[in-house]
Amino acid sequence: MRLTAGYLNMFRIPELKRRLLFTGFILLIYRMGSHVPVPGVDTAALGDFFESMAGGLFGLYDMFAGGNLSRATIFALGIMPYISASIIFQLMQAVVPALEKLAKEGEEGRAKITQYTRYATVALAAIQAAGMAIAVQQLQAPSGAPVVPDPGLFFQFQMVITLIAGTMFVMWLGEQITERGIGNGISLIITVGILASYPGQWMRVAQQLQVGAMHPVVFVVLCIFMTAVIAAVILMTQGQRRIPVQYAKKMVGRRMYGGASTHIPLKVNTAGVIPIIFAQSIIMAPGMLGQYFPNNGFATAMSNIFAPGAPVYIIVYSTIIIFFAYFYTAVVLNPVDLADNMKKYGGFIPGIRPGKRTAEFIDRVLTRVTLPGAIFLALIAVLPDVLIRQANVPFYFGGTGLLIVVGVTLDTLQQIESHLLMRNYEGFMKRGKMRARR
Repeated sequence: MRLTAGYLNMFRIPELKRRLLFTGFILLIYRMGSHVPVPGVDTAALGDFFESMAGGLFGLYDMFAGGNLSRATIFALGIMPYISASIIFQLMQAVVPALEKLAKEGEEGRAKITQYTRYATVALAAIQAAGMAIAVQQLQAPSGAPVVPDPGLFFQFQMVITLIAGTMFVMWLGEQITERGIGNGISLIITVGILASYPGQWMRVAQQLQVGAMHPVVFVVLCIFMTAVIAAVILMTQGQRRIPVQYAKKMVGRRMYGGASTHIPLKVNTAGVIPIIFAQSIIMAPGMLGQYFPNNGFATAMSNIFAPGAPVYIIVYSTIIIFFAYFYTAVVLNPVDLADNMKKYGGFIPGIRPGKRTAEFIDRVLTRVTLPGAIFLALIAVLPDVLIRQANVPFYFGGTGLLIVVGVTLDTLQQIESHLLMRNYEGFMKRGKMRARR
């Protein structure tokens, strides 16, 4: 009851209420644009094609695009070009000294990196839009109907311009939410797109229950299992190993400074969903050989071996995810930099010598903490394929979508709680001043 009452208070705070309404308004604009199709595309034929190509890279991209790719809307590229550009620049900061120097210059340096990311977004969107415009002209529905009735250069030109403009508009909407709304705008846009597919999936479950294709007991067991998985994802997302840090006391004039105690929070899942995205883009390549070369025996065999849910697919997919979890964590967190910054400001880990010993200790702890997080990512990633293939579950549950929804929801709730706490502290300060005047 207290938790519910606390979140109801967010509508009583004018600033927080404005932010929430603004966020809802921007998300509404995004969903409205998700129903505006690109000129020259037969959306019905494209939808039939995607149903026959369920899963794989097409399904992953369509999930990030909020279903806009399968409907050929103006937001068909979604926010993926911006995400790809952000990941590229984040990885380049570890290998390009100039970008690493910019990242350490504070707000001004980060602003320049953001500007470079936007330029890269336009370039990636142009490349992807051109490739999509060429590829979509070759697609046909299972019935044989062409996806593009009138292909040609004019169609390609208008589709490229439309998709680039749609991507930049979605990026702008996300930045507006981050600046004037609540939560991370880009993440919220992706989350809303994923959530938009859930009602249709539950409608299919309801239809199976009506016709008797799914037993009610199986449905109850499935709901209990899904609840347990969501709870486990929340636990792993919030889980962290805290390394205690003590700062030495310093005398400056007649005053004593320092002596504070804090901690370094090492998250169990530092890499987030990035390892799954990288691994899925790699593991799907062998499986798609059979689609491009249907008459080749080797390509057909590779497609069967690496079919989603197959034993080899699960083993290789899980191994790649664990590898990228460690790789991305090493890029994001540098134990040497952490140790140097602590030593620079007089901080130390109790019982550990500052400098090299501290870096080695942090690296050892980070390696051990990342292992359960990486294994859990692998389990969540293969869960949808196992449920669909082994348990005949009629919808996609788990994987990247579940991690994104849970992570973004928790982050948004934490930001709302921060605003509520700031409001309460302000109220306490005003009460203290009024009492002092009395």
